[in-house]
Amino acid sequence: MNDELKQKIEKLITDNKVFLFMKGDPDMPQCGFSSQVVFVLNQLGADIKHFNILLDDEMRQGIKDFSNWPTLPQLFINGKFVGGCDITLQMHESGELKKLLEE
Repeated sequence: MNDELKQKIEKLITDNKVFLFMKGDPDMPQCGFSSQVVFVLNQLGADIKHFNILLDDEMRQGIKDFSNWPTLPQLFINGKFVGGCDITLQMHESGELKKLLEE
């Protein structure tokens, strides 16, 4: 991954409390996993900033390289990688996601 792309990703995740790399956008997710993560974040009242990776192949691969995580969506909170759909749903069920959003 080139430095310019890495800096762009770092800026997105550090400038926004909740950042989601997803397929589609929060108003119209374009995959079931993205839809589930958006649903949970909306339930918790999170202000979701996002990047639609379907519009940018370089970013789609770049975020996978950046986080060393092979799947999308990818959720970042407070500049830290949280995980994908399964981890987000597990954290929501345990109450951990709510705590993280309140920090």
